[in-house]
Amino acid sequence: MTTTFGTFEPALSVRQVLALERVLAGEPEVVAGAAQLDRPVRWVHVAEAPDVGVMLSGGEMVLTTGVLLAGDEEKQAEYIRSLHRAEAAAVVLGLGRAFPSPPDVMRRAAERCGLPMVVLHRPFPFAELTEEVQARLVRRKFAAVSLSESVRTALTGLITAGAPLQRLLDEIAQHSACPVVVTNLAHRVLATAGERSAVDDVLRDWERISRQAGGSEGDGWIRAELGGRGERWGQIMLCGYRGDTATGRLLADRAAEALVLHRMLGGTSAHTWEEQSAQSLLTDLVSGVVAARQLLPRARAAGLPVNRRTFVPLVVRDGDPAQLDRVLRMLGLPGLVAELAGEATAVLLSLARDQDAEALTAHFAARLRTESVSPKSVVAAADPRIAWDDVPAGLREAQHVADAVADSSDVLDLPAVVRLKDVHLRGLIRLLRDDPHVQSFAERELDGLLCSADDDLLLVLRTYLATGRNKSRTAQLHHVSRPALYRRLEAIQGRLGVDLDDFEQAASVHIALLAHDAQQS
Repeated sequence: MTTTFGTFEPALSVRQVLALERVLAGEPEVVAGAAQLDRPVRWVHVAEAPDVGVMLSGGEMVLTTGVLLAGDEEKQAEYIRSLHRAEAAAVVLGLGRAFPSPPDVMRRAAERCGLPMVVLHRPFPFAELTEEVQARLVRRKFAAVSLSESVRTALTGLITAGAPLQRLLDEIAQHSACPVVVTNLAHRVLATAGERSAVDDVLRDWERISRQAGGSEGDGWIRAELGGRGERWGQIMLCGYRGDTATGRLLADRAAEALVLHRMLGGTSAHTWEEQSAQSLLTDLVSGVVAARQLLPRARAAGLPVNRRTFVPLVVRDGDPAQLDRVLRMLGLPGLVAELAGEATAVLLSLARDQDAEALTAHFAARLRTESVSPKSVVAAADPRIAWDDVPAGLREAQHVADAVADSSDVLDLPAVVRLKDVHLRGLIRLLRDDPHVQSFAERELDGLLCSADDDLLLVLRTYLATGRNKSRTAQLHHVSRPALYRRLEAIQGRLGVDLDDFEQAASVHIALLAHDAQQS
């Protein structure tokens, strides 16, 4: 696992040090390098030697009175250059007998090097500043180590317990107190966590954020790359983290470590996370629990074109989601694929307004039948939707159509794309199956058989009505003689109190049986 921002260091910035109460008592003035005040201060070092640079390792704020530099401009310039080469954070010069005013040579050299140079106009005990800063750095380092272990322990415990990806991200969001987003290398959002409204705000402007995030740590956009063994496959991003930048880096690092470990131990892949993202989005659309307009930012961030588009909701029975996704890519059709319950897969196509939605849907279905290993694959479609708010109803309609033909024995005789008009009465009953009036009707009409332990009579009735009341065909399918079939039909009519030779009564029983089967499925 590699990270965008390198290793964590619990440092103060030069600006933060200068804002300390003890430092303010010395009346500090920045005379050079004012643009570099956000440099991290890793340590404070008091040094008067002209070649102080050889004693530094980088990140130090050097305190000096300049007593060994007074009167020698070359030494003064070399002193600054030495600090620059050692990558010191800043130099603080206490004005006094050696330098009653800021030395111009040092100031110019510091400005050329981009090294922050600060002078103190009032006498100031350097020991107090050293003690103050060192104490703060130690406390920050201890707090950082404690936080690091706390986060690592929590995430490792979740992984060991087999927690899903979302649970890990929720834990990370709780520690960071900001939205957390996981993306693939194309910046498509795979998963999110955090307060819903804050996440939606991020996703609403995701196209811009995904390009700029990470460019300015000061704005709280902190990311860590996901990958291993020389392969990058995504990134995790803390969006608008309000705490210390270094702490944010640590959280991003620990989160990335956990996600990589979760993927390795779970045997999952980044592609699987993409499938989970699409499944979550389409499931929420189908259920209607979340308003469609609230899901629009998620759809856009997931890479689905949504502006001025025609949406075609599809549900495929007995289709392999991976194969459906391959066919979409093969045909160059933008869309999302997600597995639903009951061996059904939802597909949401997003087409340009000037494209022929029906022709492209038919082309997709035909290609799928060619590629599919299952001859029972059925593509059920709703009418194209122009408005995003109408997509949930379209997906539910496609699902109803797919359910209506789920038990059909003539799948191969259906059109390439099955619509509501193609499923006739069966489709209507599927749409109304949860209506309590329909349920009562089915139970009332079939009560004589449903209360019986003889399931064979119900099977005979179903076959008899499905074959258009063809007695010869029914007897053949049940492998019984005609007289035996007549006796069973008489028993059925007796228990139901109907005459199956009467068209209206037979139709009523047929509708009740379709409703019963729809409710059972």
